[in-house]
Amino acid sequence: MGEFEVHRVRFFGLVPAGVRCLACHPRGDRLALARTDGAVEVYNFAANYFQEKVIPGHEARSVESLCWAAGDRLFGAGLSGDITEYDLSGLSAARGVDGGGGPIWSMVANSTGTELAIGCEDGSVKIFQVIPGGIQFERNLDRRKGRVLCLSWHPSGTHIVAGSIDFFRVIDVTSGQTVQRIMVNHQVEKAKRECVVWAIALLSSGTVVSADSFGRVQFWDWEQGTLAESHTVSTSATLSLAVSEKEDSIVVGTSTGATYQLQLLPVKLGGVEKRWVRTKPFQFHSHDVRAVAHSPTALISGGLDAQLVIRPLMEKVQKKGYDAVLRKFTFPHRRLVSCARKARLLLFQFSQYLELWRLGSTEETGKDGEVLPLCRMPEHLVQLKSKGPEHIYCSCVSPCGTWVGYSTASRFHLYRVHCDGDSVSLRKV
Repeated sequence: MGEFEVHRVRFFGLVPAGVRCLACHPRGDRLALARTDGAVEVYNFAANYFQEKVIPGHEARSVESLCWAAGDRLFGAGLSGDITEYDLSGLSAARGVDGGGGPIWSMVANSTGTELAIGCEDGSVKIFQVIPGGIQFERNLDRRKGRVLCLSWHPSGTHIVAGSIDFFRVIDVTSGQTVQRIMVNHQVEKAKRECVVWAIALLSSGTVVSADSFGRVQFWDWEQGTLAESHTVSTSATLSLAVSEKEDSIVVGTSTGATYQLQLLPVKLGGVEKRWVRTKPFQFHSHDVRAVAHSPTALISGGLDAQLVIRPLMEKVQKKGYDAVLRKFTFPHRRLVSCARKARLLLFQFSQYLELWRLGSTEETGKDGEVLPLCRMPEHLVQLKSKGPEHIYCSCVSPCGTWVGYSTASRFHLYRVHCDGDSVSLRKV
């Protein structure tokens, strides 16, 4: 084997963006993920969970919620107050519609994918119809005081449950009126502290499942307005919740980085009566788990530590293989570093700027595996900031080190690099 030098690059100060929300495709073959910098990623389950698409972020576009509708159409909504449809072939935001209720905290599609419901800052719940080429405002539902933080459709599409601070309410979609309003903090000793309903789900049986800031997962009979079951899964807040397709399993994410699974199991072996039981805890994250999803064979979680974790359910996996392997996506799955080999330059890509560095060098020689002292330290040559709100999608430096190019969703920029001794200048072409 020939001799070669290995450079340990420890001056790339990348801070990865955390995972903000997840959306599983109804067919279960793809997963959409939004990060805190507004970037949207699509993962394909059919071929070992690879990253299929990346839509770069935008300074004016935050994504608080994602959902699939009308087949393969992907929609996002956020604090800018707009509902955005993404062009998955052009990897850009295709079109946007103003929600009309201020910042949007939650969005969910009905089971057929023909309608979208959004929860707004002003306490309103609005229905939009998905039409060819876009979406169209349909009507407002009953408006109450307090921002709507989470939403869930009944599988039949007849009711919507909306979670807020200290309460949630059930809305009849046909009449648009609130048919039940339930307080969630009446059993808390420290009732002076607000109880935030961070996530909610409406099951086909009529049971409402809520996850709140007191670390509880509660099951409600909304017609009677009574609490059926309560499970305190964490000493801190439960931030996210997802239900399996058969509604016999729930995954919950907490602010301690832990995720928990609850399963609907018979009280007695072979009996008819069933209860929800907390069965499996997992500690895969170091920060808040803001998003969870439940695929037919795995529990999926995304945290503010930027990790995407796919935990297979061994009882659902039929045979050994890739489907039975725990996956952790801990680093960006696209190229953020390019090298000019002849000029000994490195180009680092960040969301809104580029950094050009010159590698250090050594004059010492040694044995295999030894660390050689540097006679010239790595040098930060220049920082190139991108103009405009669009984030950088890709970048590259030429092998000779005299050209630097980068692209956003709509523009391509090319610069000529002039190196004169220790001074470096850039000229836009």
